[in-house]
Amino acid sequence: MSAPERIPPRGVTTTDPAAAELLAHGELTVRGRIRDASNAALYCTVVHEGREAACVYKPVAGERPLWDFPDGNLARREVAAYEVSEATGWGLVPPTVLRDGPYGEGMCQLWIEVAPESELLALVDGEEPEPGWKAIGFAEVGEGRTALLVHADDERLRRLAVLDAVINNADRKGGHLLPTADGWLYGIDHGVTFNTENKLRTLLWGWAGEPLTGEAVAVLEGLKAALEPSGQLTATLAALVTPAELDATRARVEALLVSGKHPEPSGEWPAIPWPPV
Repeated sequence: MSAPERIPPRGVTTTDPAAAELLAHGELTVRGRIRDASNAALYCTVVHEGREAACVYKPVAGERPLWDFPDGNLARREVAAYEVSEATGWGLVPPTVLRDGPYGEGMCQLWIEVAPESELLALVDGEEPEPGWKAIGFAEVGEGRTALLVHADDERLRRLAVLDAVINNADRKGGHLLPTADGWLYGIDHGVTFNTENKLRTLLWGWAGEPLTGEAVAVLEGLKAALEPSGQLTATLAALVTPAELDATRARVEALLVSGKHPEPSGEWPAIPWPPV
């Protein structure tokens, strides 16, 4: 397929309650393939009752098996990440649904247009980050030279770091951060999440070991209640992840509340995804 033409949304926004209905029930038309994706990711339009939007459709049939994620599939974990994001009230993941499409069951997610001038990550000289930035670690940049990799000391990123700790995101790369022109920030590509083992790999280590904000603690308390056996989030996630993965999610929320801190790299798993962008 040729490179897809970008189609702006008509009559729908990410905060519109009807966005999920549009994605779930609209007529899905494939316009092209996103070629840099590691699994099948199709750029589509979806139309329903006079509304139209661009979206990404990732069919289960286009997923490559992962030895360390033997249960479930990427599509359902992507939807589960959206549902947890919605339960936080932070709206960090674009509207995402599970539906049938031209190539069978898959994840369908609203397309996000990125503000190109936004700078969330940088490579800088020196041993310490400048004010307004948090250090991730040193990276080789060629010819034996290293530079300090940093991310913005940004409240939006900090919230995303908490979400990633809850869903056990094994692949938070720079390319998965989508800032928009209206100042919002979305995270995408959550297929390798919810593992029962600690697999947190992220570029957002700048707050590692620091106390959680009061807001984050309140959100985690809300998630703890929603993940009780009779909680609504439990019922939703039970259809998307395994019982063991659901129990592990509860345990991660509880561990964050007990420690009161952002998690630190375990040392048992590469802490930063590769490639980082």
